[in-house]
Amino acid sequence: MKRLRRPSRLPIDPYILLLLGTVGLAALLPARGTAADVVSGASTAAIAFLFFLYGARLSTREALDGLRHWRLHVTVLACTFVVFPVLGLAARGLVPVVLTHSLWQGLLFLTLVPSTIQSSIAFTSIARGNVPAAICAGSFSSLAGIVITPLLAASLLGGTAGGFSADSLVKIVLQLLVPFLAGQVLRRWIGGFVTRHKKVLGYVDRGSILLVVYAAFSEGVVQGIWHQVSPARLAGLLAVEAVLLAVMLALTWYGARALGFGRADRITIQFAGSKKSLAAGLPMASVLFGAQAALAVLPLMLFHQMQLMVCAVIARRRSRDPEEEPGPVSGPPAAAAASRTAAGTDRRSR
Repeated sequence: MKRLRRPSRLPIDPYILLLLGTVGLAALLPARGTAADVVSGASTAAIAFLFFLYGARLSTREALDGLRHWRLHVTVLACTFVVFPVLGLAARGLVPVVLTHSLWQGLLFLTLVPSTIQSSIAFTSIARGNVPAAICAGSFSSLAGIVITPLLAASLLGGTAGGFSADSLVKIVLQLLVPFLAGQVLRRWIGGFVTRHKKVLGYVDRGSILLVVYAAFSEGVVQGIWHQVSPARLAGLLAVEAVLLAVMLALTWYGARALGFGRADRITIQFAGSKKSLAAGLPMASVLFGAQAALAVLPLMLFHQMQLMVCAVIARRRSRDPEEEPGPVSGPPAAAAASRTAAGTDRRSR
């Protein structure tokens, strides 16, 4: 008999399964009373530690070197913090026929968070794009998002974002910005340790996010907000997010071509400019939305899984594209050379 082969990859990111399991745990066993206070305190500490690690990992020298490719970075930032929010605001017209007001707020928040770093780099490398530019673009987006995302939430969501106020701004500074800056300051002494133990600290990262998810969804269950969401509304949300992702993938690819970017840079712009960071969005939502954080992060969790699956397919297809014809390179010589080197290495490895 022919033995059945198990697929080498799950169709769903295992971490998403862990996130869903955490949501299920919060639904069955939500933290209440004293336990809720303990979980809330631990979640606050986890958020601060997450951003401390972000600061310790980001190389200031790499960030400054990447500024030379400013056209690409400005394009990615514009897609992330201008085009995305405009589309999020336009989705307001879908309320109440397709989305509830709360789901639309979560969708709008999704459009405000920064881009990803790890997956943008990974997909850019697979597609033989400009990997150094992807590293810098993701880092710049995450750094800018610490300031821009809360300000956009304050202006576009107003009082609905958990009663956004001066106190909320202070919380953001203390829980997000101060730990990040502390990580940058201490990077000189702990940068080597962080690099050597990258894998272990990655588990700490993900565990911290799971704790944040449990705290947010526990509070949501206690508040009874899940009675506001029906299967039909969830289906509508998925459809809207599919359209949003398709529009951004098209805009970043064809828009970058219209702006005169070469193939390698267009790949970077597409992957860095069309995705949103679950790791950055979850902690921010818990600070901004309070008891309503569970509904606020639901659209982001769904969009995160959708973007990974779609971009994985696109990256594999881009990897089979023919070499780019000789022409002007929009980035600095060093970045272009590094991109060509990475592409050559990828071809040899295959």
